[in-house]
Amino acid sequence: MTEIDVPARGLPVAVLRYAAFTSEQGRGGNPAGVVLDAAGLDGAARLAVAAEVGYSETAFVEETGTPGRYRVRYCSPQAEVAFCGHATIATAVAIAERHGAGPLEFETAAGLVPVRTAATGAGFTATLTSVASRTRPAGAEELHAALAALRWTAQDLDPRYPAHVAFAGNEHLVLAVRDRDRLAALDYDYPALDALMSRTGWTTVHLVWAEGPTSFHARDPFPPGGVVEDAATGAAAAAFGGYLRALGLVELPARVAIRQGEDMGRPSDLLVDVPADDDRISVTGTAAPIR
Repeated sequence: MTEIDVPARGLPVAVLRYAAFTSEQGRGGNPAGVVLDAAGLDGAARLAVAAEVGYSETAFVEETGTPGRYRVRYCSPQAEVAFCGHATIATAVAIAERHGAGPLEFETAAGLVPVRTAATGAGFTATLTSVASRTRPAGAEELHAALAALRWTAQDLDPRYPAHVAFAGNEHLVLAVRDRDRLAALDYDYPALDALMSRTGWTTVHLVWAEGPTSFHARDPFPPGGVVEDAATGAAAAAFGGYLRALGLVELPARVAIRQGEDMGRPSDLLVDVPADDDRISVTGTAAPIR
């Protein structure tokens, strides 16, 4: 645990640091800050803490007076975001380490998010269940601008997976490429993609390659948060699960494995459960304290 003084306020804020969705080898994952007692922090103070932490998101937690139920807000270094999957996993594991495994409920700006934690021989895992998912085809102008910013062409895309804007708490543009090498060679125009995502309100661009029907590799540019790339994006994984369900691209119910962060040296594993009778999507992962 570290303490950060909020600029111009002199408030000491205790910040926990966790890596969420760490790989099965215990490496990688996406770092998240967790503030378990954020009741005295206003929006400006939270942004200041998130900027000082420097991770793609920091979660700010408040007790509600109901056991197992918390208010949670998420801030990137530049802005508050409605929902963040990896910081949710990190927060749930941090709570489980202090109070034991069990069901939790997080009141987020995107809606109520149930989370289950479980103890394993290697530590705690957490499973979040998203708000209702939805998806729509990407517009021609949106797609053209995104491809230009990514320095891709339409020929790079896998026609089995149509370009869509998917939602499970935030919106994410979903693009699938034909070749793993194309994904690995990602080198996008940061200012252009940042401007496009600011106009459209997308949180990340979820770029995937299908290794198999239920096995994917992903990369997620995140310029709206001031981050070039996210190492593991639980919110995008949930949105992608809803996309697969809505378009009939997996046999239901399905468990989808997403490998993310490998190309940036932070391998991360996300498990996505896509039900047959519900448009809410579950995402499971681990989290470990960063020493």
